[in-house]
Amino acid sequence: MQLSEIWIYPIKSLGGIRLSEAQMEERGLQYDRRWMLIDENNKFVTQRFLPVMTLIEVALNEDNLQIWHRDEPEDILTVPFEPVTAQKREVTIWDDVVEALTVSEEADSWLSARLGLSVQLVKMSESTERKADPKYAKNGEIVSFADGYPCLIISEASLEDLNARLDNKITMKRFRPNFVISGTAPFEEDNWKQINIGAASFEIVKPCARCVLTTIDPETSEKGPEPLKTLAGYRKVNNKILFGQNLVATSLGMVREGDSVTVSA
Repeated sequence: MQLSEIWIYPIKSLGGIRLSEAQMEERGLQYDRRWMLIDENNKFVTQRFLPVMTLIEVALNEDNLQIWHRDEPEDILTVPFEPVTAQKREVTIWDDVVEALTVSEEADSWLSARLGLSVQLVKMSESTERKADPKYAKNGEIVSFADGYPCLIISEASLEDLNARLDNKITMKRFRPNFVISGTAPFEEDNWKQINIGAASFEIVKPCARCVLTTIDPETSEKGPEPLKTLAGYRKVNNKILFGQNLVATSLGMVREGDSVTVSA
């Protein structure tokens, strides 16, 4: 089994970035979901409510992010890693209220104009310790602005199994994983407890329950019934549709495309 793809999503619900290597940190992969958009009530904004967010792309440079709308690739917003305005905000993400820092008025204006909604871009403070769900993450693990856990893993074979049942094939982008694994049977990841990837080790804590975000076409931002309609026919457990596995790290280090993946328990 090998690590075939590594993905990060620096700004929650905006475009993902495929990397050849990444550093695993306690909150997740370096730069992954360290930024987030909030509305005028300081509440997080995602594609679930604003599908057009999928059309905003993000690139990673040495000391900044570059952001552009897919229809206007020449109009690029540069966001330095170090916030310019750096005002503290108490922001709400799901059931958590955590401290974040505003980034810049330029970023707020640019993003608000493209999304048609008044938003602010915020960055997670280094001092913020947002806990992963202790029901599953037993050792006080912390998480970024990801929905609940530091990492998500899916096998290529699981997607191939799903696509064999769909009239129109979809890509792995629908599911926004961090790690894609080759060389497995379909849904083999359901049976793993502990795995090693490169220099890092992980515990699989729970299956990922999928939401309507997966029904948004990442190329067009249009919504449809799939893949949830088909997945509901064979991946529904306790009224939740499961696809992929959530991970927490038990040891940190570099991971690289092509790294072997071993199951240790």
